[in-house]
Amino acid sequence: MSSPNAPSTLAVRKSAPAAGTTPGTAQGPPAPRRIAVLPTAVLLLGALYCLLPVVWVVIASTKSGRELFSTFTFWPGSGFADNVTDLSAYRDGIYWRWMGNSALYAGLGALLSTAVSAISGYALAIYRFRGRETVFNILLAGVLMPPVILAVPQYLLLAKADLTDSYASVLMPLILSPYGVYLARIYAASAVPGDVVEAGRMDGAGEWRIFTRIALPMMVPGLVTVFLFQFVAVWNNFLLPYIMLSDDEKFPITLGLFTLLEQGSNTPALYTLVITGALLAVVPLIALFLVIQRFWSLDLLSGAVKS
Repeated sequence: MSSPNAPSTLAVRKSAPAAGTTPGTAQGPPAPRRIAVLPTAVLLLGALYCLLPVVWVVIASTKSGRELFSTFTFWPGSGFADNVTDLSAYRDGIYWRWMGNSALYAGLGALLSTAVSAISGYALAIYRFRGRETVFNILLAGVLMPPVILAVPQYLLLAKADLTDSYASVLMPLILSPYGVYLARIYAASAVPGDVVEAGRMDGAGEWRIFTRIALPMMVPGLVTVFLFQFVAVWNNFLLPYIMLSDDEKFPITLGLFTLLEQGSNTPALYTLVITGALLAVVPLIALFLVIQRFWSLDLLSGAVKS
């Protein structure tokens, strides 16, 4: 039986400090987080700088040719549907031909480039051979080299092969991407354990089977990133098609809008078509990013469940 002078268990529990706190300190609501004013202001200015042209394109695409030059810049118009109709009717719908060409160049080019990057990056990450680091350093030099330096030599090489002014002349130089190989190599080195590869070899699997059945599924998130970067780069590419192509039926959307803009200097009515076309050209990129972002989220969730 406890002594009457001994403190009760309830009193001891009340006097004990809460877990994770310092004894003797007053307990109260958590202090509000401070907002760094200067960095926040800089970020807001940067966001405004990047988004302002996009807002202008969205609003300007709703204006007719007369409203474009006579109304307030950020005041919406009423001619978006007419602009889309006129753009579709221009030269029997050549704009949509340009969009289809861009989808072909960007989709097929990014897919082939991702496949080459996956194989090359996996080989550089897993295999040990003489000259491996030299090859990787050359790839790094290719990442730092501006594409404008390679455009003319690529044109001369393809002209010797009589491949200029063809779809292949735009696709072939895009297959090998030094930046894509670099990303695939870094991701394969971190995502594909060497023990798993060795286990596959001990089980009698060939190198190609190990790559396609074991390593490739582990590399999918990194390869999706490579595909996205390559798709955007090819979709926005202007210099290479400008040098390689002369038939406007094979133009991508960037080069097609450039020709429209040049004609707009003599025909101001074409300016509305250029603006509307530029807005519609961004839609596939936004849709692709949203789809791939969903894929990234699903992949991270599945990885967390598996772990």
